Amino acid sequence: MQHQHPENEEKYKALHVQSGVKDVPTVNPYFKPKRKSKTLVVSDYVEGILAGDIAMLGQAVTLVESSLTKHQTIAQQVIEKCLPYSGNSIRLGITGVPGAGKSTFIEALGMNLVKKGKKLAVLAIDPSSERSKGSILGDKTRMEELSVAKNAFIRPSPSAGSLGGVARKTRESIVLCEAAGFDTIFIETVGVGQSETAVHSMVDFFLLLQLAGTGDELQGIKRGIMEMADGIAINKCDGSNVQKSNLAKVQFESGLRLFPAPESGWTPTVATCSSIQNIGIFEIWDMVNEYIAFTKQVSYFDYKRNLQSKYWMYESINEQLKADFYNHNTIKALLAEAETNVISNKVSSFIAAKELLNTFRGLQYKENL
Repeated sequence: MQHQHPENEEKYKALHVQSGVKDVPTVNPYFKPKRKSKTLVVSDYVEGILAGDIAMLGQAVTLVESSLTKHQTIAQQVIEKCLPYSGNSIRLGITGVPGAGKSTFIEALGMNLVKKGKKLAVLAIDPSSERSKGSILGDKTRMEELSVAKNAFIRPSPSAGSLGGVARKTRESIVLCEAAGFDTIFIETVGVGQSETAVHSMVDFFLLLQLAGTGDELQGIKRGIMEMADGIAINKCDGSNVQKSNLAKVQFESGLRLFPAPESGWTPTVATCSSIQNIGIFEIWDMVNEYIAFTKQVSYFDYKRNLQSKYWMYESINEQLKADFYNHNTIKALLAEAETNVISNKVSSFIAAKELLNTFRGLQYKENL
């Protein structure tokens, strides 16, 4: 009898070797190749956004933030078609010194709102590094509950050095969020800086978060930002900080009386709150609603939004002119030479800029002939 293995012969009774199994295929037999994803067109984005598809909204915002020309072309067409469905929200801008608790406050107020049936979109601007140009985009980690809430959409975006992170792209994202059915929009700024002017020009209510016990409250922040604020909330009013917060409230109320009356006729209100303990949070939302009702009654609400639309039209013109200038191949080549002449004091900065602009105008004239 012929054995498959010599080890299985009678004389090797103590040893037995199994015949083994056939080689298995290296590819899973149940594997199905993934279908090639469909290339989305403008109508796909618009239909998805109007249907409240969060994934489609996120993709559309990505197109808005993209610097690629082909993405910008699609994004502008999507925005144009969504524009008639926008404008039906309360837009709240939230600013404050670093550490004032902006993200914690947004989560506390946001959770109160979504529990009451509101649909909330949070456009959180994350500061970008001046060295690496990178951004952590960690706002969602500080809004653990809100980031998984059913009626909430949180979109952290890198500032990329553009007005502290708030510019045309943020305003366009607001339009998309409103078209998707979000009736409340929060915009969290990087902090105190240039971005406040841009935020103020795209929101209905501008809230300044402040802290108590950090020195002279009236000198602790720029006067210009306090003049822009429609309301001030002194955060972290809890524990041993309650007395300091109440004192700061009195100081801010006294200081606000020294400023000229706002164009709206509204008197800015100061309130205290604790985001951690959820104290006084909804009273601040009542303040926002009182402001909205007041400005609508005196016809300032629509007037302000019309002013904002005109402001962003001119900002878009400026941005496009700037992009056309710096992206022109001839200008790119001349810039290095102009920089060298300015550094070596052969020509003043003003003259160098004027010559480059004149060259650019001449090039555009020839190209348009």
